[in-house]
Amino acid sequence: MRHSFETPWGRCALHWTPRGVRRVEFPPAPAGAEDPPTPSIRRLARAIRDFLGGRPADLGADLDLEGTPPFARRVYESLRRTPAGRTLSYGDLAGLAGTPGAARAVGTALRRNPVPILVPCHRVLAAGGRIGGFSAPGGLDSKRRLLALEGWEAEAPVRPVGAAR
Repeated sequence: MRHSFETPWGRCALHWTPRGVRRVEFPPAPAGAEDPPTPSIRRLARAIRDFLGGRPADLGADLDLEGTPPFARRVYESLRRTPAGRTLSYGDLAGLAGTPGAARAVGTALRRNPVPILVPCHRVLAAGGRIGGFSAPGGLDSKRRLLALEGWEAEAPVRPVGAAR
């Protein structure tokens, strides 16, 4: 099922199953088939609209990651626990996911992230606090904009989970 909606950044779309959100199409989401949104999908669309408009939003949602490899699931689950306004490195995230030293594998998992914003891959920076990469539409510009919404300062040092701001 699919529901698209307008945001301050352009059209987004949510794909879902009865188990949860399966994919987020980041702006500019193409036109496509539409299904009536469930109340939880309507709430999440509103939250994404608020977030992209710079307002606080609860982006928690059930996800349907069927077919996602176990390592990628651990990475996504670990990253979802990273609070807004905090960043971490690929290496830090590898450690949190139970596989220290697997920073490159974390990068691969994040490039394949089907639910950007819900799994906040924009919060992951390269070693030394460099911006790193971002595979969603808009690339690094989108990553910087998402981080700015959360109070990140350009090329600032990495603030690991739990570190004071």
